[in-house]
Amino acid sequence: MHADLEHLTEILTRARAEIGKVIIGQSPVIDQVLICIFSGQHALIEGVPGVAKTLLVRTLARVLGSDFNRIQFTPDLMPADITGTNVFNMQLNEFSLIQGPIFTTFLLADEINRAPAKTQSALLQAMQEHSVTIDRETYPLSPNFTVFATQNPIDYEGTYPLPEAQKDRFMLKIQMPFPNREEEIILARRCLGQESPERILEAGEVQPVMQGEDLVKLRQFLEQIHLKEELIHYLVDIVRKTRAHESVLVGAGPRAVQAWLWGSRVAAALDQRDFVTPDDIKSLATPILGHRLILRPEFEIEGLTVPEVLDSILQEVAVPK
Repeated sequence: MHADLEHLTEILTRARAEIGKVIIGQSPVIDQVLICIFSGQHALIEGVPGVAKTLLVRTLARVLGSDFNRIQFTPDLMPADITGTNVFNMQLNEFSLIQGPIFTTFLLADEINRAPAKTQSALLQAMQEHSVTIDRETYPLSPNFTVFATQNPIDYEGTYPLPEAQKDRFMLKIQMPFPNREEEIILARRCLGQESPERILEAGEVQPVMQGEDLVKLRQFLEQIHLKEELIHYLVDIVRKTRAHESVLVGAGPRAVQAWLWGSRVAAALDQRDFVTPDDIKSLATPILGHRLILRPEFEIEGLTVPEVLDSILQEVAVPK
């Protein structure tokens, strides 16, 4: 393995370990957020209240040496509340920009589906172009700007469904389940003493494994991970199958293919390999495609779910040898 790639895998391994000091269990979730960041994409995180969605992103920012801001989305949130606004400075006799919370590296958009469409559209420009427009002036954001948007899957009162174009901008939809019994017992014991996850993070016990500006260079090392031509065809065939499946009304688009290619390389690096395997591709099928597919109503009524459809598609598409 090339020295650059060894450095990348070492960073990923250390990042896993540091995040694990705070986040109990949730190993697949930790891997998926790392895949998202090192692919230069955005993630939609779904989980019931109390499963540490906010704590996960705060810890991630600390470990990767990056800035972090959080926005609580509400129905009365305006675009200027996110982007910032120009305020007249009496002393300088000119307008000065007061930057909004979007000027950061990692942005947690909490309960994104509670904001109206015009506010979500302001965030959409930042996600796609890494820039924001304020009073007809465009301002660049960090090249590592990443949005982690959360949704509560059980509370839909006062929410606005995300449009399909916006959901497609999120590389992954990450499901954060409840911890299992053993993990919840560990968490309960920690909270009785001085080792609660929040205190561990605030006490500085979690150490950065890199500087934020190193992220662009580390992403370039992913190009050294070999992806066979047969696997590219395999991945494309899976995505195209979603458009032709009888139970699917709307399948995945080309953006899913692009995200999947990069994500599979990061998955290989997490496993300390310099080549991609079919299992790397399969492991990302539901996180990448799950929020992009729309099932036909007649199949939804029968109780068919998107993961079941994806399992069927994976069985139909031949795995390259």
